[in-house]
Amino acid sequence: MAWVFDDGRPIYAQLVEQLQLKIVSGVYPPGEKLPSVRELAAEAAVNPNTMQKAFAELEKSGLVITQGTNGRVVTQDGERIQDNRQALARQQGKAYFSGMERLGYARGRAMEFLQDMAGEVRE
Repeated sequence: MAWVFDDGRPIYAQLVEQLQLKIVSGVYPPGEKLPSVRELAAEAAVNPNTMQKAFAELEKSGLVITQGTNGRVVTQDGERIQDNRQALARQQGKAYFSGMERLGYARGRAMEFLQDMAGEVRE
């Protein structure tokens, strides 16, 4: 998954979101050791201090656990991961409806549009 950033928002917050996504989608499964701050910072082309700040946020949320000198691992708490997955899904849903409202779609019509699109994807 490529690291893509929006200039209008803090990079560390976007790193948090992208790492959350990698965790809830299973790219980094529960219990897996994460790459080091320096490795991920180089991969994302960001300052290591910025990546460190993102990791601190992930630790606060409980998705990532520091194991002393062994580095950081993804939590094995499946409920916490599921809660984060649902929170990210809610954000996506809100963004969808907000965008559709800007296009002039009422909420009901936006739902119909989404259902139509889901049908097209299955076909």
